Amino acid sequence: MSESRIHTVVSTEGTEIAGRVVGQGPPLVLVHGGPGDGEIAYTELLPHLADRFTCYLPSTRGRGLSGDHPDHSLPRLQEDVTAFVASVGEPVGLVGWSGSGPWVLGAAEQTDNVTAVAAWEPAGSLEAFGADGLADLGRFGAAVEQVGIAANDGRLDDALRAFLIGICNDDEIAALERTDFHQRWAAAMPGLLDFMQHVTSTLDPGPFATQALARIAVPVLVLTGAETLLPTMFGNVARFVSTHVADAQVRVVPGVGHFAPVVAPEVLAHQLTSFFEAALQTA
Repeated sequence: MSESRIHTVVSTEGTEIAGRVVGQGPPLVLVHGGPGDGEIAYTELLPHLADRFTCYLPSTRGRGLSGDHPDHSLPRLQEDVTAFVASVGEPVGLVGWSGSGPWVLGAAEQTDNVTAVAAWEPAGSLEAFGADGLADLGRFGAAVEQVGIAANDGRLDDALRAFLIGICNDDEIAALERTDFHQRWAAAMPGLLDFMQHVTSTLDPGPFATQALARIAVPVLVLTGAETLLPTMFGNVARFVSTHVADAQVRVVPGVGHFAPVVAPEVLAHQLTSFFEAALQTA
């Protein structure tokens, strides 16, 4: 793997957004989700991509290498990602995971600097979750409540475990326990709570407005895991995107759940590599 460098851009209202850059080949921007940041979210996935792509790993405001600002609303986080993507200076492939699903779709709609988008189990609007997906959403919400209780007591490791119970299957949880994952990710829990507070404080569909999705003109791949703990919720979001984006496809990946980027990175890397290489050939 090549040496890394840091790429920075100033977002709309003056916040510096930064991300590490590593690898060689066509540019691929990988955006972290609700927890984590660009420094930790794709640590396990990166070695499987950096020999084929120049990987950009931005963090939204207040995370990782980026600066901070009092405004952490979802439109501002969207602007952070869009500004970073536009600043690369050439068309990029764009990857999102979970909470960053809306951001990468929004960036594809708002800038011409995107060749294709892949979203791993993206979050969505209430309409995209669907009425039958609300049970899954409620289960996850209950877990986030426990995250808040533990984090407010300063028990960040317990907060992380509560989060994982709400979104990971048992095999994933066991696999993560065998690594240094908890040491690296526990400090990200306050950022997750801040993110979730803004998610629940708005009913604006944002990038999931049907008009916005219809304006996306590049190929979009929505991936879900066959072993995901929240199959209805993530399945509904995937179908919603494929219904409203002109060139969208859905793939269900066997044998993995929500934390595949950490637990099964080679499986996800295969999906991403085949999709983006085909998109580049078409472009």
